Amino acid sequence: MKVTPYGVRGSVASPGSATARYGGNTSCVRVTGPDGTVLVLDAGTGIRSLGLELPPGLGRVDVLLTHLHMDHIIGLGFFGPLYNPDVEVHIWGPASATVSLEARLRRYLAPPLFPVLLRDLPCRLELHHMGRGQFSIGPFRIRAARICHPRSTLGYRIETEQGSLAYLPDHEPALGARRFPLDAEWTSGFDLAEGVDLLLHDAQYTREEYLRHAGWGHSTMHDAIAFARLAGVMHLAPFHHDPGRDDAALEAAIAAAVADTDPDFPVTPAAEGRSFDLD
Repeated sequence: MKVTPYGVRGSVASPGSATARYGGNTSCVRVTGPDGTVLVLDAGTGIRSLGLELPPGLGRVDVLLTHLHMDHIIGLGFFGPLYNPDVEVHIWGPASATVSLEARLRRYLAPPLFPVLLRDLPCRLELHHMGRGQFSIGPFRIRAARICHPRSTLGYRIETEQGSLAYLPDHEPALGARRFPLDAEWTSGFDLAEGVDLLLHDAQYTREEYLRHAGWGHSTMHDAIAFARLAGVMHLAPFHHDPGRDDAALEAAIAAAVADTDPDFPVTPAAEGRSFDLD
């Protein structure tokens, strides 16, 4: 299993020379299985370039949305396979008790926000709404569960015979906790992340910044490391970098958090194009 980020910023894209090392696109990750099966995690601005790099002749691609905040779906209309009638595109997203996934996506893929209607896309499109559950796509065994973030939000655990990945890009497991981490059974996302080879996890804020943003649905770098330690992960990739933090400041903040917490696993900030091979 090969995991390649195409967008690692949170909230809004922040392109430019100051963010070129880690990238300025919003959340999007490609996961490629041993047989060539492709999963796309979220549809931020990075999905446009991801679509351009898919192999010719690929007959199916699955897009797993964690939630429908704009930074996670804003690139969807620019995803090339949606315009190819020979490609089967499956979009998976969080269920709602009141509005279907199709109706929610139509709010974006329709004028005045976008010129092409969802119903007019020429690909063979199938939509799937998810709550808590398990399903398989090719060699991937996937588990979805709701996690702590405003509105309906999913985290994903993805496994093959070769490795395991947990993807929790927008996650605030420390919300309301007098101390963090709590016991595992009371911690949002623990079951998804327990023992994985690689954890991509929200680390948008420093501890000082979090005081002004508690309840916004995001984690500090320190809390991301504490969560990874609680879950017993093998490798942490901090994700959803703050758009206002340039590359040098990002590296300094992550280094400070690592020095404070002394994790017994590697911590590698996610960067566009920097792949993780889970073999």
